[in-house]
Amino acid sequence: MNRELSAAGPAYLYDLVADDLARRIETGELAVNTPLPAEQTLARQYGVSLGTCRHATKVLRDRGLVRTIPSKGTFVAERPNRAAVYCFEPYLVA
Repeated sequence: MNRELSAAGPAYLYDLVADDLARRIETGELAVNTPLPAEQTLARQYGVSLGTCRHATKVLRDRGLVRTIPSKGTFVAERPNRAAVYCFEPYLVA
């Protein structure tokens, strides 16, 4: 399956690949704790070089969307726990 990459303006290919993978992660197409496809597979799917996919994987790691375990692979990271933050003080009634 070949995936189309498009941008509204000039962009680096690795950013386009990273953005598409991020979208796939956010929509659940790539589930939490599952391995990302191998970089060689991604290179074939997107029609880009292996180096481009390696750089895209690094971008995803920097964004906290994936984690790489040496000799195991790259996995979709769990979403960080988001605690609700309330910015108000309860009114005290005397």
